[in-house]
Amino acid sequence: MMNVLIVGATGTIGNAVRQTLLSETDANLTLFARSANRLKPGSREKVVAGDVNQAHDLDQAMKKQDVVFVALSGNLETYAENIVSAMKRNQIDRLLFITSMGIYNEIPATIGSNGNLEYNSVLSSYRQAADVVEASDLNYTVIRPGWFTSGPVDYKVTLKGEPFGGHDVSVSSIADLVKRLTFDATLYSRDSVGINTPQ
Repeated sequence: MMNVLIVGATGTIGNAVRQTLLSETDANLTLFARSANRLKPGSREKVVAGDVNQAHDLDQAMKKQDVVFVALSGNLETYAENIVSAMKRNQIDRLLFITSMGIYNEIPATIGSNGNLEYNSVLSSYRQAADVVEASDLNYTVIRPGWFTSGPVDYKVTLKGEPFGGHDVSVSSIADLVKRLTFDATLYSRDSVGINTPQ
């Protein structure tokens, strides 16, 4: 039976992945969050309260895991470094890491008041995290979703270097892709993929 660690389990994407894995698979889940008291675990779940910046907390959460799924915001470069290091210490190979569309300038920039092209500075943290993950020797997949929406599972995947496509994607679509990646370690192995609603 697959053991999956969800880092950022209380967030929108973490919760969607949790619900999809519970309802559509037989995976055992470990839910890692700072606000773990907000989580009410079911029979196939355990909760670990912790901080991504604390090696001991990550090591506790990673015991006997097969896959680590990460959906965080904040100082993502440091978080990625900490998670990659913890996975190596705990001999876990499969990492699924959420970043954002646009980190490779694969969506159009806007023209600023000075007439120059401008990219959203928020994306730099996501790009730095992706660079850390891609520089590792893990079996990673970087996932670059569009803007989160509600709605059914309906999505298109684009590879790194390809035009992104639409700017929106349903949360349920992201969760479905994560489910597929969880149970197929060869799917988009060591790749960075965009996910968006087909136009």
